[in-house]
Amino acid sequence: MHQILFQIGSFEVRSYGTIVAFAILLAAGLTMYMAKQAGKYEDHVLSLVVWAILGSIIGARLWQVLFFEWHYYSQHLSEMFAIWNGGMSIQGGLVGGFVGGGLYTYFNKINFWEFADLAAPGVILGQAVGRIACLMNGDAFGSPTDSGFGLVYPPGTYAYDVYGSQPLWPAEVWEGQWDLVVLALLFILKMRKFPTGYLFLFYNILYSFGRLMLEFLRGDTDRFAGLTAAQWTSFVVIALALVLMLYFRIRPVQSSEPPEEKATPNPV
Repeated sequence: MHQILFQIGSFEVRSYGTIVAFAILLAAGLTMYMAKQAGKYEDHVLSLVVWAILGSIIGARLWQVLFFEWHYYSQHLSEMFAIWNGGMSIQGGLVGGFVGGGLYTYFNKINFWEFADLAAPGVILGQAVGRIACLMNGDAFGSPTDSGFGLVYPPGTYAYDVYGSQPLWPAEVWEGQWDLVVLALLFILKMRKFPTGYLFLFYNILYSFGRLMLEFLRGDTDRFAGLTAAQWTSFVVIALALVLMLYFRIRPVQSSEPPEEKATPNPV
């Protein structure tokens, strides 16, 4: 676990930001590939990614402040926007990213659900890689295993500040692995014919289920009525996804046709 990869003079290249940037590039690359395969929206991928990034930054910070650490930020309002000090929720980032992407599709008259189906594999790939950043940074850690098994975080990490040298459940590692399982399942599901929007909704259900289960091992968040804010969020996401699936089964989303290729004139 290395929070700082290397230094150039006094400039520190941190592992968290570097890996997150790499995760975004991979997510955008896979989405571009999916768009090319579908023959639509390829020209919109990079522009939409910018909107999604802006939305995810806002959503990740708001979610962390309001649902995870309001007890602290309510007493330190001046620090609410100090994202450079850390404190970003991946679920909030996803919600904010989807809102940002949704606004882009609205203003550009793009079918949101079609694009969401194309983007789902890329998003979960980005999440899988992003969890490596959490491991390197020493956050999103688990609770003590009370055994010889587990991750021991070094001094200087938040996990060490909380639990010292105790072995902790590798919650962030297992979540990254679950994300890769979800990625494989999405490609399997893609081989079957489902209504437009279903692949994106499957992604939400599968990821949220894994997050719901793994949160029982987390040791870095408060609990409300026995569950963490992430677990309550997962319940809501799964319920909404199931309702939308039923709705799309009754009233399918109207899919757009891929753009027709221009005919090449035959030489005379």
